[in-house]
Amino acid sequence: MRHASDPNDKLDPLRWMALVILLTGAFLPPLDFFIVNVALPSIREDFQASASTMQLIISGYATTYAVMLITGGRLGDLYGRRNVFLAGMVGFAASSALCGFAWSPAALIVGRVLQGFAAAIMAPQALASINAIFPDHEKSKALTFYALTFGLASMAGLFLGGALIALDVFGLGWRAVFLINLPVIAVAAPSALIMLRETRSEHPSKLDLGGALLLALALLALVAPLIEGREQGWPTWSMLMLIASLPLLFLFWRHEQKVEAAGQDPIVAPRLLQNPELVRGLLAALFFYALAAFWLVFSFYQQRGLDSTPFEAGLAILPAAVGFMLGPFASERIVNVFGRFSAGFGMATQAAGLFATAALISSGLSQFLFIALFLIGAGQGIALPNLVKTSVQRVDKTQSGLASGLVNSVLQIGGALAVAIVGGLFFSILGSATDVQSIGRAYSAAAVAIAICLLIAGWLSVSLVSTKPSRP
Repeated sequence: MRHASDPNDKLDPLRWMALVILLTGAFLPPLDFFIVNVALPSIREDFQASASTMQLIISGYATTYAVMLITGGRLGDLYGRRNVFLAGMVGFAASSALCGFAWSPAALIVGRVLQGFAAAIMAPQALASINAIFPDHEKSKALTFYALTFGLASMAGLFLGGALIALDVFGLGWRAVFLINLPVIAVAAPSALIMLRETRSEHPSKLDLGGALLLALALLALVAPLIEGREQGWPTWSMLMLIASLPLLFLFWRHEQKVEAAGQDPIVAPRLLQNPELVRGLLAALFFYALAAFWLVFSFYQQRGLDSTPFEAGLAILPAAVGFMLGPFASERIVNVFGRFSAGFGMATQAAGLFATAALISSGLSQFLFIALFLIGAGQGIALPNLVKTSVQRVDKTQSGLASGLVNSVLQIGGALAVAIVGGLFFSILGSATDVQSIGRAYSAAAVAIAICLLIAGWLSVSLVSTKPSRP
């Protein structure tokens, strides 16, 4: 086993092998978000389930994941990132087995909620451990692979689910999309024990349970209505929950101030958010993940406007996935040219791609969309590692788990906000129309809105890197 070591020790000789294990933990959560979308028709047919049940299978995972990410990052700081990473990985395997062998829609929903919880425990440790075990001159390359992992996960989610169902491996049908996680974790978990060095805060203390509970309630009240509200026509409960999120966040903040004043360790240190550089980084992350709404509206345009099959719609998005995979490889060269403006350059590239898709669709030149889609994916592959690096470096390494949890959680919340707001804009403009021209106009408006969000994120990232990282 690898044990925690002093920060001044020589470089960990197993750090690159450990990176492979950490990236496995970063790969599985987004994969299981994308892959289930492909399997939903088969699940609905097998269980004869309602549309609302299908929504819960998606939102149960997404909501739990977003709500628990900050707490998951804090657990790694306090109890050891390798220990928590392994606990999350084992929990993810167990919940995947529950999903794979689910005997009813209710059992599948419970499994998905548990999957989201385990993913939130596991995922922040990957980014925090990379920040802790790699020296500064190697972090850029390590984070490039981290960003590439998300591109691979999105691409695999588009095609692996359909392939597994079509092949009907061992007669499992849609269940294979969950059970495929088990052999992966069976190899990754024992390898983590051997290769991954333990890192944690130098002065660990008890978990702030009150703060964790208040934060979970506040984020649940914010995120759950954003995911479910639009689908259900914004019922009263969704509006009440959104209103309740504000006083819950205020109560959480007051509680954290009291915990910190008492000399104890809060779940989110108020002094950390007094760092304007980190706050700018989090705001940039919030606007940056507006791209989550793109996958919704572009897929709708492909399937409803162009009458594409789900597989054909997946092929249409492939240039973006390829760009997302290749973008990180160009990241170091981009950094050499643009320096501290690299994240902003990546976001500007994404915005240009989105503006181009709107122009091409409006002018009836959709056959050239692959170029614009490639720019969107490549821009994200360039921007993501640079944005994450500059945000996480705003804090001391002992709090990198908290910072990574904050960044990941803000990305998820930004995605939920974008889907709700931009998706609402898209469907409001579309109305009851079903022709390809109306759908194209609605898509173009949504694409412009997403591009504006990315330009705002780029501006924030440029102002962020204009200052030196703080070390609280």
